[in-house]
Amino acid sequence: MSEERSLNFIEEIVEEDIREGKHSGRVLTRFPPEPNGYLHIGHAKSICLNFGLALKYGGQTNLRFDDTNPVKEDVEYVDSIKEDVKWLGFTWAKELYASDYFDQLYAFAVELIRQGLAYVDDSTPEQIAAQKGTPTEPGTGNEYRNRSIEENLRLFEEMKAGKYPDGAKVLRAKIDLASPNMHLRDPLMYRIKHAHHHRTGDQWCIYPMYDFAHGESDAIEEITHSVCTLEFIPHRPLYEWFIEKLGIFPSKQYEFARLNLNYTVMSKRKLLQLVDEKFVDGWDDPRMPTISGLRRRGYTPASIRDFCERIGVAKRENMIDVGLLEFCIREDLNKTAWRRMAVLDPIKLVITDYPEGKTEVFTGENNPEVEGGEGSRDIPFSRELWIEREDFMEEPPKKFFRLAVGNMVRLKSAYIVKCEGFKKDDNGNVTEVYCTHIAESRSGNDTSGINVKGTIHWVSVLAAKTVEVRLYDRLFRVEDPSSEEGDFKDYINPASLHILPQAYIEPDLANAVPGKGYQFIRKGYFTLDKNSTPDKLVFNRTVTLKDGWVKK
Repeated sequence: MSEERSLNFIEEIVEEDIREGKHSGRVLTRFPPEPNGYLHIGHAKSICLNFGLALKYGGQTNLRFDDTNPVKEDVEYVDSIKEDVKWLGFTWAKELYASDYFDQLYAFAVELIRQGLAYVDDSTPEQIAAQKGTPTEPGTGNEYRNRSIEENLRLFEEMKAGKYPDGAKVLRAKIDLASPNMHLRDPLMYRIKHAHHHRTGDQWCIYPMYDFAHGESDAIEEITHSVCTLEFIPHRPLYEWFIEKLGIFPSKQYEFARLNLNYTVMSKRKLLQLVDEKFVDGWDDPRMPTISGLRRRGYTPASIRDFCERIGVAKRENMIDVGLLEFCIREDLNKTAWRRMAVLDPIKLVITDYPEGKTEVFTGENNPEVEGGEGSRDIPFSRELWIEREDFMEEPPKKFFRLAVGNMVRLKSAYIVKCEGFKKDDNGNVTEVYCTHIAESRSGNDTSGINVKGTIHWVSVLAAKTVEVRLYDRLFRVEDPSSEEGDFKDYINPASLHILPQAYIEPDLANAVPGKGYQFIRKGYFTLDKNSTPDKLVFNRTVTLKDGWVKK
């Protein structure tokens, strides 16, 4: 977006900190994903915010993986996250992991035990939950809360040494069981998990909880502005309590509204269900809101950055219309996508007065929206062409400016033709349309003096390549599937994917590459699917030319 915009509230905070000389005017942010799934469009907003802040104020951003739960994490997710951040156009200062700090975090925990601010608890999860009380009733302490510092140090060391099974003991902070903030009622700091970690192997069998690891990791890295989403507001007092009691670098947490997008789900758990239960073709299915899914569908980094810029940074949750995301990709592809002709639902057009065996080559601009057209390509022409079935009507209504007997149209970049007749099969389906052409009407050198109101696209039968085309639409048929009654999967749109097994493209499209956007003239924006082979090209529709969504 080129127009100037006012500062968002986080930028105002950063500018105030710089004016006051806080942290010597330094800005260091971080993007801290947990590697337990693929990133989605909501993460893109966070990426653009964290990296954008650092870029705007001459700072840097760390990429830090919150890998404190070995059961759910995988190197596959780490690699996909790095690919997504790079693809969006950002470069991190350091690649870090919470597991880099396991020794330091353990030392921090020991320090809190020494201060009498942490204790080992043998209670079951159910007992701990009951002892925490309710939002209107204070919690109650148990006998373990009064263990001596020496006993707690010994037990915590034994937990680390692997003496106890999973769930036998936890380490809890000793704060305030009557606090109105449930997160301050002696929260868990460590739990026992005898699980193999993707980086530390079997070195550890105790792992820090998110609330203990996160603020301390920020402090170790001396993060100046720790930006997260609104659901972490109740966690902030605990974040600050750990930092204060440990006397470490005073990182500060700031919260903004996460992205909620209609006609989809953003929960990693629900996205994983869609993948595991085969409702979609993996994390990068083009209907998924994952960054890899959007990339495979043909979305561009520029369009996603533009979208994140347009929705802004707010303090209140709201639902964003997916139509805005579609608008952003149309805007970008209109300027960057090369124009090509493809016939998705073909019938044959025969130009009866065009010599058999004759071929011509016409020229078409790659992108008429750009000055100079970004070059051109050759378009073969012959007596027999493929056209769209919808471009011919046996009994046309008024103001139908395409082909019907007696009507004339221009073939894009070629000649004006006049429909003389048609042929049907035994089932009454039109299989061929017969036309004559106006030889003097050649595009670029039209001396016929004839004006026609309709122009249609076509592909030469002799030169056409056969491809599969996948028409993607919104994955859900309701605006907010998570809020509907029953299972969210009951609201999947049955028309979210329509496969056309035999479409025809002009030969230049055989050289298409994944990631490059093409406008199929009059049909929409498309990109080559990553799983295409030389023998079978597959094109995915990124978005239609106009917003044609009809609420069901």
